[in-house]
Amino acid sequence: MRSACQWEDYELLDCSDGERLERWGDIILIRPDPQVIWKTPKNHPLWKNAHARYLRSNSGGGRWETYKKIPDAWSVKYKSLNFNVKPMGFKHTGIFPEQAVNWDFMSDIIKNAGRPVKVLNLFAYTGCATIAALKAGASVCHVDASKGMVAWAKENAATSGVADKPVRWIVDDCIKFVRREIRRGNKYDIIIMDPPSYGRGPGGEVWKLENEVHSFVDICKDVLSDDPLMVLVNSYTTGLSPSVMEYILGCTVSPKYGGKLTCDEIGIPVKNTGMNLPCGASAMWLKD
Repeated sequence: MRSACQWEDYELLDCSDGERLERWGDIILIRPDPQVIWKTPKNHPLWKNAHARYLRSNSGGGRWETYKKIPDAWSVKYKSLNFNVKPMGFKHTGIFPEQAVNWDFMSDIIKNAGRPVKVLNLFAYTGCATIAALKAGASVCHVDASKGMVAWAKENAATSGVADKPVRWIVDDCIKFVRREIRRGNKYDIIIMDPPSYGRGPGGEVWKLENEVHSFVDICKDVLSDDPLMVLVNSYTTGLSPSVMEYILGCTVSPKYGGKLTCDEIGIPVKNTGMNLPCGASAMWLKD
């Protein structure tokens, strides 16, 4: 497992009985996590002194229960990157801190490429990976179907001081966008994607990751440049293991470009126990 252990403004203080105890800057939040199936004692004092806790509803969704006043948004820093945190209606904050290991990995590839690098960030959410790529010196095409998420990503770019860097902000269905890019002949050196487990398109189309990920990655290989550097696929879908995604990259990208494959879990260190909480899976195709 690759563990995101270089944060200063974020800490996973403890986790037990389906919940995480987290520090986001100076704000302490308690959020549900279905992977936390152990029921260890909640001895950390901040379990009883958090700013807010997300409570799930039996009818679906949930709400934030606040115990202390918190701002609508605040900034947290990871190395030279700054992101705006906002407690959302579905437990999220706009940042997946475990992804820092992938931001660092991609940034190193960009910095060491010795040439201009074009990045395509699909299902790009609030743009943390986009900001990391821009900071590293790449040009980025950021694509997400949610207008609100793209607006949030632009805020993060401004907060990190990269709003003037070469970036295209696209609000669109990722599959349709990639197909148009193929027709237009646009190419990218790095493709990163974090597709949702399940969703519906504007026309009611159903997206289920297990059914769609192979065909989507196969399409995406056609917008890779003649000398690509990396393809990264992230997943938070239970049952879609790192090895399965690695196999998909081996079936789609490797036959055309050679290269090498790698996959692993990514996670976050738990301060109270010294262990790592697994948070997701990544698979990568890399240039030799």
